[in-house]
Amino acid sequence: MAKSRPNVIPIIEDAGHPQKYRMLVLMVDAIFADVAQPDQARIVGINAQYFLNTGGFYVISIKASCIDSTAQPEAVFAREVKKLSEMQLKPKEQVTLEPYERDHAVVVGVYRPPPKAKAAAA
Repeated sequence: MAKSRPNVIPIIEDAGHPQKYRMLVLMVDAIFADVAQPDQARIVGINAQYFLNTGGFYVISIKASCIDSTAQPEAVFAREVKKLSEMQLKPKEQVTLEPYERDHAVVVGVYRPPPKAKAAAA
């Protein structure tokens, strides 16, 4: 894909340590994460802090069993969404991937969403 798209750069590095590749990546408008790690919300959050423009979008694929195989998937998804929110990653939509993938969900949201305009006083 990177061969045909000049704005896509493959990076072979640990996503949990963005300081190792920060000099290679400019600020971006969107982050897609499918890392299947127990701390994937933290990984998305720290990469957003380094690279995601204010108001930029993120998409994270959450595999519940990679985070906590003993908990109900819905509880794992709720915990991960809460962690994202605490890192200024405001979720806009969450969709489970059933029946195609068991115990998977995708969350789409905005990083540091701009404040809503207040209604003008009449």
